[in-house]
Amino acid sequence: MSKRILVITVLAVAVTAGFFAFLGIRNTGSKVNPANRLSVRSLLNQAHQLEAKGSLFEAKVLYQKLVNDFPESLDVAAWQKKAEDMNIKLLFSPAITPKSITYQIKPGDTLNKIAREHKTTLELIMKSNNISDALIIPGRKIKIWSAPFSILVDKSQNMLLLKSDEEVIKTYVVSTGKNNCTPVGTFKITNKLVNPTWFKTGAVVPSGSAENVLGTRWMGFDLAGYGIHGTTEPKELGKQVTQGCVRLGNPDVEELYSIVPVGTEVTIVD
Repeated sequence: MSKRILVITVLAVAVTAGFFAFLGIRNTGSKVNPANRLSVRSLLNQAHQLEAKGSLFEAKVLYQKLVNDFPESLDVAAWQKKAEDMNIKLLFSPAITPKSITYQIKPGDTLNKIAREHKTTLELIMKSNNISDALIIPGRKIKIWSAPFSILVDKSQNMLLLKSDEEVIKTYVVSTGKNNCTPVGTFKITNKLVNPTWFKTGAVVPSGSAENVLGTRWMGFDLAGYGIHGTTEPKELGKQVTQGCVRLGNPDVEELYSIVPVGTEVTIVD
């Protein structure tokens, strides 16, 4: 299977899930062959039981199996969303997964130093280890996410996919450039800002202003003037309305900001 076909296949499932999640619709219909309904029911029951027990990784595997084995089901969007929910819960929990390692803090370590050395973020280390401040104790073992993240933006669907080792972790609804002006290509995040000031032509708009279109976070590309940021117009998400940047809702951009480090690769396709 070519890389382009693989991307389209992944997007087809992810976009469907993201679309229903964005609209707040749970797709409850089913086109599963009656002979397979027992298997679906059994897998769902197992997934629900594992989720209730806190076995999030095992539950995620079963939800993903449902997506892969029964793609014709009208419930596939709900299953994909559940798998993504498990991914984010795992990411922000101390649970060790195949994409994470256990690190023992050494004398002289700081959380910033550990984050730089492992190409992750301070925020992700703190969230996933329930650390409330930067004070750390040598000898303590902490979870570090070790698999690299990447981002794929599909302009035609106005969707952003957060990936880790090619696995889709979560899909987000975004806004992209009007008249298709968001640039296509592969870029890198080179700078990140909390509550950014917007320097627009002829004016400086402070953070928190209703006129500051950057919202609560900025992640700039190695292409001057372009990046991923929040929004003051959440009702415009899912449309091509920006000056070329990629916009997310503020809660989503804050989540993404805490996950992806400087250096993360961003691929934008038509």
